[in-house]
Amino acid sequence: MSDLKDARVLIAGGGIGGVANALALALRGAEVTLFERASEFGEVGAGLQIGPHGSRILQALGVYDEVISKGVLPKNLVFRDAVTAEILTKVDLGHDYQQHYGGVYFVVHRSDLHSVLVEAARRAGADLRTDAAVHDVVTEGDKVRVVLKSGEEHVGDIALGMDGLHSRLRPKLSDDKPVGSGYVAFRGTFPMNEVPLEEEIEDVVGYIGPRCHFIQYPLRQGEMLNQVAVFQSPAFLRGEEKWGSPEELAHAYDHCHESVQTALKYLWTDRWWPMFDRNPIDNWVDGRMILLGDAAHPPLQYLASGAVMALEDAKCLADYAAEDYRGDNANWPKILRDVNAERAPRCNRILTTGRMWGDLWHLDGAGREARNELFRTRDTSSYKYTDWLWGYSSDRNR
Repeated sequence: MSDLKDARVLIAGGGIGGVANALALALRGAEVTLFERASEFGEVGAGLQIGPHGSRILQALGVYDEVISKGVLPKNLVFRDAVTAEILTKVDLGHDYQQHYGGVYFVVHRSDLHSVLVEAARRAGADLRTDAAVHDVVTEGDKVRVVLKSGEEHVGDIALGMDGLHSRLRPKLSDDKPVGSGYVAFRGTFPMNEVPLEEEIEDVVGYIGPRCHFIQYPLRQGEMLNQVAVFQSPAFLRGEEKWGSPEELAHAYDHCHESVQTALKYLWTDRWWPMFDRNPIDNWVDGRMILLGDAAHPPLQYLASGAVMALEDAKCLADYAAEDYRGDNANWPKILRDVNAERAPRCNRILTTGRMWGDLWHLDGAGREARNELFRTRDTSSYKYTDWLWGYSSDRNR
């Protein structure tokens, strides 16, 4: 397709969102240059959950089959009580679910998804550059100038600020700072045959409990086990600047079921991730630059939609630009405003609902008992509470 022929797009940031936008725009015929500050492309972390709102977009980008071949399609989402290990509820991810949402729920290693997107973007003609840290983005009339830390400058029609949670470009729009949740994540990915399990894990299993939760699911066609332990940091509660540590992990799950405590042995303890998000902002546009991905809307991970929101951004921008660009550079400001208007309410709802969902998972006392009963008795045949998340589309004719 050549809907965006002669359009020049500059992208700051080469994570999943930046590369997905590069791919989506290059497929439409845009001339795309992406700048990544690291010396090579790669993603730090482990497993990633992608709901049907993301798998539908991967289909549209032409990379679905390759990504799925590297991942796993779990049978269910399973919620257990972390103290008793009781199964509270399940979400069946099988035929009916897939038919309802027009896509699958799958899990994949973050680096596998990222590498597929990188190669696809390059095949589509995007110029992806490493060792290229963006220092500033300046709108000058009907152009945008991207200044690298090296002093090198590039001129385009628009720029996408996709430089993550600690974005250097967000201060152009907001003086806010990342918000610490007080919870820290430890992760680990190990060969399945090295981890003693009571039964084979074919689901995404979440143990939810007082001040903590613990996630397990298979990766890489079931050969690997991915685990995530998230708990409230005592050091954060004491007001300390540095919080989350292996010493805190050692006792964070003392009140939990032995199956959780046993699994804690299979986590990396040489690194950990204090969990931050940002307060929602409504305006992501500064001149001819738009913030997208985590630079615009970094969530806590409770709705498993951080990466998917970046994929949604990519589809929305590419679709709206293909409809409205019409070979006229003067149309870009309206395109960016329309993308902002479509995406901000959606993403900000995920940010705020994610915080609430985290609070619900971590209840103690009477709150925990009420939550458990709510989960036990919910209507498992109804999708009314999840359609807003998994059924979303930015298509104008929806």
